[in-house]
Amino acid sequence: QAQLVQSGGGLVQPGGSLRLSCAASGNMFAVYAMGWYRQAPGNQRDMVATITAGGSADYSDSVKGRFTISKNKANNAAYLQMDSLKPEDTANYYCKFVVQGYREVWGQGTLVAVSS
Repeated sequence: QAQLVQSGGGLVQPGGSLRLSCAASGNMFAVYAMGWYRQAPGNQRDMVATITAGGSADYSDSVKGRFTISKNKANNAAYLQMDSLKPEDTANYYCKFVVQGYREVWGQGTLVAVSS
């Protein structure tokens, strides 16, 4: 069964940049959409950015203008470019693919910490 493998993340100073990647480890058919979500300790998991297979992107108001979601043409990898990072962006970040049958597949999560 195909899985999502995340990479990137880490510790960065305020104002810095990071790039997260999410790649399918096996055959993942009929990807409808991809997205990035984040969860800070004690909080619920919130949408950060989503992109459809056709390339239409949407962002939460808190990251609009600072983060950019993208994907590859094969629709088996997604990316999140994060610029002008703020301490409040600190969270565990998860990617999610919506695939055939509207089944959700989640990545393992990666920590992004923004601190001086």
